[in-house]
Amino acid sequence: MNQNHREAMADVRDMYMAHTMFRREFSLLPQLVRDVTPGDTTRAEVVGAHAEMLCSILHLHLHLHHEGEDLLLWPRLTQRGGAQAAAIVPIMEEQHHAIEKAHAAVLALLPQWRRTGHGGGQLAAEFEQLRSALIEHMALEESEILPLAERHITASEWMQLGEHGMSAAPKKQLPLAFGLAMYEGDPEVIKAVLAHAPLPARLLMPIIAPRFFANHARRVHGTATPPRIGVGAR
Repeated sequence: MNQNHREAMADVRDMYMAHTMFRREFSLLPQLVRDVTPGDTTRAEVVGAHAEMLCSILHLHLHLHHEGEDLLLWPRLTQRGGAQAAAIVPIMEEQHHAIEKAHAAVLALLPQWRRTGHGGGQLAAEFEQLRSALIEHMALEESEILPLAERHITASEWMQLGEHGMSAAPKKQLPLAFGLAMYEGDPEVIKAVLAHAPLPARLLMPIIAPRFFANHARRVHGTATPPRIGVGAR
């Protein structure tokens, strides 16, 4: 790879922070669903809205971040990372399809359960499948792709990938979504992520995002401090 050796390389800690959030939230979801008394539509609506929000964030990650990987990451990694990158990229793409299939299965069941409070056992089982596919994918990404990115992708190229992933994110969803990530996030990583945001976001997000998350967690989990998972944090 011909490049100025003084050029900063990718800081991939933002991806570890996102992975920790996905691991925690999708690990807690199956039991949240199972704990809803059949027919309790009030509680099913609360948990269902939470599940739909998480699925929406995951959808953006699947279709924008993964699209960005196809456009901006895989070509560079296969060109610069040699046989190791060439071997792992097809596996990553297969795993993307497995996640999309599990995600679609959840979305097929969620609306009816949310309205009626019935069928929670099957929905929880589908969430377990989604969680399993996600964790397998993220573990491989952390063991293979992120170390390659640190060696072969520049900081500006990595930032391009992040900007692509954020391009269509609903602005109203950002404070809660960032609060979800901040809950177990390293303060230094949070600061690095916000360094590229507009000034109002840099000033306000550290204040409002945790409040959005705490209020949401009280409603969903009954506490502002749901169980932390810590896996994948760095």
